[in-house]
Amino acid sequence: MPSFRAKPFLALPLAAVLAGCSLGSRVESTLGFGGGSNSNSSQSSGLAVGDEPYAVKTGAAILGQGGSAADAVTAMFFAMTATYPVAAGLGGGGICLIADPVKGVREFDFLTRAAKSGGAYAVPGAVRGFYDLQSAFGAIPWQRDVAGGEAYAASGFPISHALSARLANAQNVVRLDAALAAEFLNEAGAPKAEGTVVTDPALSQSLGAIRLYGTDGFYKGAVADEVVRYSASQGGAISLGDLSDYRTAIVTPRPMVQGALSVLLPNASTGAGAFAASLFANAARSTDPEGAVVAAVRQSLTSFGISALPPDLGGTGFAAMDRNGQAATCAVTLNGAFGGGRSAGNSGVLLANAPATPAGIASAFLTPIIARDGDGHVALAGVGAGGPNGSAAIAYALLKLASGQQLGRPGDLRSTGAAPMVTVNVISCQGVCVALSDPGGHGLGAATDE
Repeated sequence: MPSFRAKPFLALPLAAVLAGCSLGSRVESTLGFGGGSNSNSSQSSGLAVGDEPYAVKTGAAILGQGGSAADAVTAMFFAMTATYPVAAGLGGGGICLIADPVKGVREFDFLTRAAKSGGAYAVPGAVRGFYDLQSAFGAIPWQRDVAGGEAYAASGFPISHALSARLANAQNVVRLDAALAAEFLNEAGAPKAEGTVVTDPALSQSLGAIRLYGTDGFYKGAVADEVVRYSASQGGAISLGDLSDYRTAIVTPRPMVQGALSVLLPNASTGAGAFAASLFANAARSTDPEGAVVAAVRQSLTSFGISALPPDLGGTGFAAMDRNGQAATCAVTLNGAFGGGRSAGNSGVLLANAPATPAGIASAFLTPIIARDGDGHVALAGVGAGGPNGSAAIAYALLKLASGQQLGRPGDLRSTGAAPMVTVNVISCQGVCVALSDPGGHGLGAATDE
């Protein structure tokens, strides 16, 4: 494998990534170009939804090129490593659920893990997790799913309203890292304005290695060396063995029945699964969805001994559904805004906080959910992320849908009340499928006609 510094940059032009898909004025309006809403619908097209509009647009374009839902969520994640690094990064981890009409259902757990020798930084799982997801359920070459994020990092992207809102809250973290400060702060030390075009050449090179070499481009070779070297210099303890030994846990999601819906939740072997199971068990005691989840989340927090949380746990969630009925929903986290607030040397990789740190509890509040009707068709693919209010908001959406109520407009969701740091995003199918982003956030729901 070429050395990290010597490897030439081979990114695909962003125009090529977005080619072959006519997103139309509906997506332009939801991006703020035409005064539309933050939802979209289609009977026979792919759908994507998430917290950061440029990443969602990338996912929708992948669907338009014949990509599957697994391809779309993979593309959204890698785009977000550039356009939404406050919550999604190569150094982080997460959970994805997928339901395919032919291949069945799977859960991919790739949460960050503690290094064998401890330390302040986590062993990353995201690259391995999305590679395994895409290998099993993708429909187009891996390289095309990574290229969008690589192109954004190399060629630049405008700071979206979604990122700008979180930058304002995390500017003290950004100031502590030279690379982050150079990218996102102006000469006065304040966050750059929304719409300012920024680049991350170091990240683009790492993404280029991942595009060309898959997981070996991250867990071995020059990028891995940079991560280990920087971790050691900062008192961390990530080793090359920690990286090369990382494996995704591919398991069966936890099944649950809610009304006439068959529901998939994260497996109880994870903190996220345990919290979700507790939340729904407590909510089952009430027939009022809103009142049920409010009481249930309090009860669950109490039972887990959680009395205080950091203001920004650095999490985000996104989902996609393709024209063949495959649905994928993912929640990822860096265990804090911009993770530990440190870029690993010249790699552009933001290191996540170790699971044992206060922000490490972020993984307990990653709540992807898929619900199917009696015919096996997806009725809901959604996700709450960023905190317990995100878990409560996706639980509310599911309970509302299961009780026969409409879930067709953003206003039918209950905002987390802490957006943009804690959000809920949903694809709901009641005759027509719609992509609904958090009504209190700054995300996007996009449809693409193939």
